Amino acid sequence: MNVREAVLTVDDAPTSFLEQDPSLVERAARTATVAAADADGVDRDARFPHKAFEAAREQKLLGVMIPVEFGGFGASIHDVADICYTLGRACASTAMIYAMHQTKVACVVRHGHGIPWMETMMRRVARDQWLLASSTTEGQNGGNIRASAAAVDHAGDTVSLVRDATVISYGAEADGLVTVARRATDASASDQVLLALAKDDYSLKRTLGWETLGMRGTCSTGFELKVDCPSDRVFPESYDKIHAQTMTPFAHLCWSSAWAGIAAAAVTRAQAFVRKAARSSGGQMPPAAAHFTAAKMSLAKLRALIAANLDAFASNEHDERALSSLDFQSSITLLKVQASELAVEAVMHAMRTAGLSGYRNDGEFTMGRHLRDVLSSPIMINNDRILANAATSTLMSGVPAGLRD
Repeated sequence: MNVREAVLTVDDAPTSFLEQDPSLVERAARTATVAAADADGVDRDARFPHKAFEAAREQKLLGVMIPVEFGGFGASIHDVADICYTLGRACASTAMIYAMHQTKVACVVRHGHGIPWMETMMRRVARDQWLLASSTTEGQNGGNIRASAAAVDHAGDTVSLVRDATVISYGAEADGLVTVARRATDASASDQVLLALAKDDYSLKRTLGWETLGMRGTCSTGFELKVDCPSDRVFPESYDKIHAQTMTPFAHLCWSSAWAGIAAAAVTRAQAFVRKAARSSGGQMPPAAAHFTAAKMSLAKLRALIAANLDAFASNEHDERALSSLDFQSSITLLKVQASELAVEAVMHAMRTAGLSGYRNDGEFTMGRHLRDVLSSPIMINNDRILANAATSTLMSGVPAGLRD
């Protein structure tokens, strides 16, 4: 069920969610307005976007994907991607945090039905607007999510875990955490499980700071993560299935939508620059107007790429065989690479359109923050790693015989 089909009851009269006031689009726009007003300060001070997430909670955006039966709106991946795009146009850090949160929510929603603790977590996300963080990067493994060093230690009805989490974005601000680990102390690195934790289930000890070029508000510091909790925090399904069917598709679709939002914001500024320059010169286009056309083309390709992958996932999201197919896995994995490169390309063209006005940090057409933020996209799980890992599967995948195959 997506948000367009969700039913709420007001005075015992059922109406669709989008007929409520405000609609999902309006809720996202209101949150984006707050995020945009605080974006420069968030970037300058490398601080968590508190104001944006206060607004997101007021608008009930954190629980939109929770099923109606657990108090949410049952929003679809299309709805969530649209919100990521809207927030990306306002504040990149806010959009990326929201994208990561929704990826973790998707794991709980899609793999937690029938499990009392997971259903409790769904209700808390919907009712209390819990913000869920992610701990997948560990030690020196970089972005290799499919290999874990730390292992879950089982003792009766409880489990424990100690993890060198070199990156936990907004970990200090989260109400819960989703993390991956080896199934047991004698398990191989790739034999993994996923855990969904409430704040009382773990402790964090800061080990690394976060002084970066862009995405500064994500506060992606390093921590020693210690977990001591009931064993029902562990998903029964193996992580390889969750990773392929939920984690990767939602992460790549939501991240890409956030990056597209950053690109759209830069293109909007470039458009405003060209219009102002043309007005002041009697309709004469500025020298770098061709870069604006290139920026629009890159953004159009990026949006089309995301839309195609959104449709492909949405049409098969409950078909395990389709989601496990080589073609789908290759496409959704490479989406991250293609989207990140196109987003950088669009922002670079936008900045070159405005020239010095875009390069400056103190004018109405400044794009420095957008460029610094979007440059994180190719190295957030490094594109080179993805391409190297995908080489074998892409070699095995056939070349389409026709345009519609």
